[in-house]
This record gives sequence, structure tokens and C-alpha cells, in this order.
Amino acid sequence: MPNARQKSILHFHFIVFLFGFTSILGAIIQIDALPLVAWRMGIASLLITLFFLVRNPKRFTGAKAQLKWLIAGGLMIGVHWITFFYAIKIAGVSLTLSMMASGAFLTALLEPLFYRRKIVLYELFFGAIALLGLLLIFNAEFDKLYGILIALLSAVLSVFFTLINGKLAQRLPASTVTFYELTIGFVALTAFCLWYNDFSLSPFVLQGNDWVYLLILGSICTAYAFIVSVQVMQQLTPFTIMIIINMEPIYGILMALVIFGEKELMSTNFYIGVALILLAIASNGYLKSKQKST
Repeated sequence: MPNARQKSILHFHFIVFLFGFTSILGAIIQIDALPLVAWRMGIASLLITLFFLVRNPKRFTGAKAQLKWLIAGGLMIGVHWITFFYAIKIAGVSLTLSMMASGAFLTALLEPLFYRRKIVLYELFFGAIALLGLLLIFNAEFDKLYGILIALLSAVLSVFFTLINGKLAQRLPASTVTFYELTIGFVALTAFCLWYNDFSLSPFVLQGNDWVYLLILGSICTAYAFIVSVQVMQQLTPFTIMIIINMEPIYGILMALVIFGEKELMSTNFYIGVALILLAIASNGYLKSKQKST
């Protein structure tokens, strides 16, 4: 019978599969990255609001003491998603997701500073292997350098967002954190568009099945997935979460190859680079789990 931590790990793997599927939706939806993210956050925020009103209105309260962290988290996830979907649209699903795998290495460097613990030498060693994998990807796909840099920026933002939510998960219910971060992000993006007279958020710009895809993205892949991802942080450390998140490239790349075919095929060096990154992450995770069991 799996314990609470093991259940959280299995559940989070499913959530990461949904995260991988968002990259497919991002490639299919025809609108630009900024309105796509705004619609995603707005739909998810509305659904969570309705859920609170029906099930537990008290979840709206108690967030004042953590407001600065909630604002930081909301802005961070908004910009992370914009850069993520923008990278997908200019560089493709596989290349963007491969850059997201660098998050574990970045967490190894940033988590000790954020949580004030010592840097572990073997984390730096495996980080160097992951860096070698990144360099191989850079070299193999240099013609898509701009897209790679945007995806790498998105990975950095995801690390900071994970560290922020690691703190919030110990202080507020997961659904409350989710509601405020998504609402803050949606309000910030809407205000940005209004300030610059950008009408890209108009529903009239949506084409074809964009509404259907956006509803799937905002409900299953965001409202549900977001709440659960924050809940499991009560059982898992930020680094463990980033290790599991690094399954996202595998899930997403496989889905992209099935759905988009040859369009998503990359060079041999690209896949060697991805394999090195994932090997470094898996090895580091193994040593961590072995240390905890002794």
C-alpha cells in the first residue's frame, strides 16, 4: 500500500503528463502567446472561483499575510507561460521542452540560496553533465538559438516559481494559492493589454476550435493540475518536484512526434543532449533517495 509521499509522486507524474500536453495545445491554438496565457489564467481563475463559492467560500480568505509572495508567484507563472508558449511557436515543442529539463540543474544552484542550506557537491557535478547536454543541444540546433534562449528563460522562471510555491504550500491551502496566483496573473496581463491598447484578448480573434482547446487548457490542464501540483508540495521537496517535472520533455516530445510527425524530428546530437540531461537528473535523484534511506 503506497504511503502519502508515494501517492503524491504518482499523482504528480500524471500532472506532469498534463503539463506536457499543454505544449501540444500551445502549438495547436492559433492565437499569440500573451492572449493564450491570459485566456488560460482567466478560465482557470473563473472555474476555481465557482468551485470556492459552491464548496468552501472561506478559501477566499487568509491570504493577506502572504500577499507579496502570491503576487510574485502570479507574475512569475504568467511570464513563464508566455515565454514557454512563445518558444513553442517559434522553435517547436521538442526543443522548448528539452530546455525545461535544465530546471533541475538550476534548482540545485538556487535552492540552497533560497532555503539557506549548503550546496551539495554532487549536485554541481551532475549539473555540469546537464550543462554539457545543453551545449550539445545548442550546437545541434544553433539555427534556432533565439527560441532556445526564450525556452531557457522560461525554465529559469519555472524554477523561481517552484521555490516560491514551496514556501506558500506550507502556509496556505493549495486551492487558495492557485486562485490568487492565477487571478493576479490574469489581471496583470489584462491591464498590460489595456495599457498598450492591445485588443488581442478579444474573443473575436479566436479561430476554429481555439475555444475548445482553451477550455481544456484552462480547466483540466490548469485549474485541476495547478491545485494538485501545489498540494503535492506539502509532501515533496522543490528539488524532487523538479526531478519529476523533467519527465515533461519525455511525455511532451513523444506526444509531439505522434501528433506532428516529421515536423518535430531533431538531429542525433539533440537527443544525445536530452539523454545526458535526463541521465544527470536521474542519477542525482537516485543519490538523494539513497542518502535519505540510510
